[in-house]
Amino acid sequence: MSSNNAQKKPALGKGLGALLSNASTDITSKNNEGTDVVNSIALIPVADIEANPFNPRNKFDEEALEELKSSIQQHGIIQPLTVRKMGRGKYQLISGERRFRASQLAGLTEVPAYIRIANDQTMLEMALVENIQREDLNAIEVALSYQRLIEECDLTQEQLSQKVAKSRASITNHLRLLKLPVEIQLGVIENKISMGHARALVSAGTEEEQIRIYNQIVEDKLSVRDVERLVNDKPETGKEIEIKSAPEKKGALSTHEFSFKNHFADKLSSKVDIKKASNGSGKIVINFSSESDLSRIIELLNK
Repeated sequence: MSSNNAQKKPALGKGLGALLSNASTDITSKNNEGTDVVNSIALIPVADIEANPFNPRNKFDEEALEELKSSIQQHGIIQPLTVRKMGRGKYQLISGERRFRASQLAGLTEVPAYIRIANDQTMLEMALVENIQREDLNAIEVALSYQRLIEECDLTQEQLSQKVAKSRASITNHLRLLKLPVEIQLGVIENKISMGHARALVSAGTEEEQIRIYNQIVEDKLSVRDVERLVNDKPETGKEIEIKSAPEKKGALSTHEFSFKNHFADKLSSKVDIKKASNGSGKIVINFSSESDLSRIIELLNK
């Protein structure tokens, strides 16, 4: 089984890195002589590991699991799991459930893992922070993880911002999505609408108006800019308005470019501007608030 030195990727983010270096939750494992070794990896029997009851994600794409299983069969587990020692030779997953499930499908009897001692609240916090760093989560899953960190780990938005290395504006924008009707939240989860659509719907007025506009988005395949114009026009309740293409101004962004700008801003958790000249040339401007914020953005762009 290949471990490739099995170092944790820096992409896990500042929040999880801070937790992993906390003296109260030091990583420990055993070498061949049975001695504790900090920051090393142990091979643990799959049968001795149980799933993490705090994992916010409980649905896994079967096709993606099969692809990961094939990769593990060919290359082994590149990134070790992180587990909590439970006593009597048993362990509980803190992070890496997809890898664990794929390992079971691949028929592995042992998996590499960092071993940690952590109380339940620390474990929940670590699982949620790890979860938020994933790139395949939809906006509602991220928002629910933010909400659980705030409520169950007693964090302020400012503390949460520091732990997950996201701006307070990004956290607030995600949390506002949880105020939308369940039907619209499911639309985001099922990829019927984007986070940009959902953000625009938050300002659409009553729940009935939000659902009416949501149905119009799905039926007419409206862009985010279309929805923003529709919401700002505030039609009478129960009436739909026709979306007409506005005349293009010199240097104005197309709908595709506008959507890209919003998507890029959400990905970087920072304000992004696209400035175009009449001849088609221009520049993309990414705003940052401090040296550490710049370092965070550079790290995201290098992924």
